[in-house]
Amino acid sequence: MKKILNTLYVLTQDSYLFCRNETIAINVGGEEKMSVPSHNIDAIVSFGQNSFSTALIGFCAEKGITVTFLSPTGRFYARVCGPVSGNVLLRKAQYKAMDDLNFSLIFVRDLLYCKIHNSKTVLLRYARNTENPQKQASLITACNMLSQMAKQLSDCETIDSMRGIEGAAASVYFSRFDDMLNAKEPELKFETRSRRPPRNEVNAALSFTYTLLTREVQSALETVGLDPAAGFLHTLRPGRMSFALDLMEELRSPLCDRFVISLFNKGQLSKKDFDTSFQEVYLNDKGRRTLISAWQKRKETTIMHPFLNEKVQIGIIPHTQAMLFARVLRGDLDRYPPFVWR
Repeated sequence: MKKILNTLYVLTQDSYLFCRNETIAINVGGEEKMSVPSHNIDAIVSFGQNSFSTALIGFCAEKGITVTFLSPTGRFYARVCGPVSGNVLLRKAQYKAMDDLNFSLIFVRDLLYCKIHNSKTVLLRYARNTENPQKQASLITACNMLSQMAKQLSDCETIDSMRGIEGAAASVYFSRFDDMLNAKEPELKFETRSRRPPRNEVNAALSFTYTLLTREVQSALETVGLDPAAGFLHTLRPGRMSFALDLMEELRSPLCDRFVISLFNKGQLSKKDFDTSFQEVYLNDKGRRTLISAWQKRKETTIMHPFLNEKVQIGIIPHTQAMLFARVLRGDLDRYPPFVWR
């Protein structure tokens, strides 16, 4: 099994990164603040206005260390990586599978069934734990609605019709999001899903966490040798990592949503961790540091993988799912096993 490596998150503005021997060093204001051995790092994520030496960019490309540039609020700018890795025959099989309607329908149906199942599992968890009978009833009602929607997937003959059910299921799921929140500050509410820009603190934390997961899924696909842009559920678009977004769907609720809800319910995130500009709410520097630190710790948690039946760290899950999809393309598995949260 793949060993989980660290991601170096650069949050301090005006940092300068360079390489020295096999070490990645960081200067701030002309003073070296830290250095880390490169063999412990598989990615660097830079927030805001930071600079990298040309030698470090080349070194990272050679060593397979991806460098991602994000805005201070987590909006994607660019990503630098080395030569395309993987077996060209594997990618050829992936492109062939995209043109196979039967394969695509089965894959998307299984993926969305798993997404709805995982969303339902998250709702049920909070329904069991809440002491508020009204919230409990609301959550259970939503679970029953999701179960009915999941059954409708078997009757869908097109991916477009499945997308419609997915959208309806997402509306039901997010309509109960506030029933799972129990923040110490009552004004911290989800209300409704808002993106580009997020309109409140909960949406800001969700969008930021989804960005972190997107980067990790994309890296996992490239590591295995798959094309992260050649998707099945999400429509193809230049510059869009459609397949990375596909595989994220099964992981959003168990890995991201539960994580964000926990941060608010435990008081790890509060209003002082966010700033507002022109109706856009985003994590400030303190908030980003708090969330990223908790995210790194969460990735080290070990669980039993439902299909592999072996213990894996949560941070490895994107890699295991990419690996399992590659096995399907190679003919080692008859069908892709989505990640079913238990």
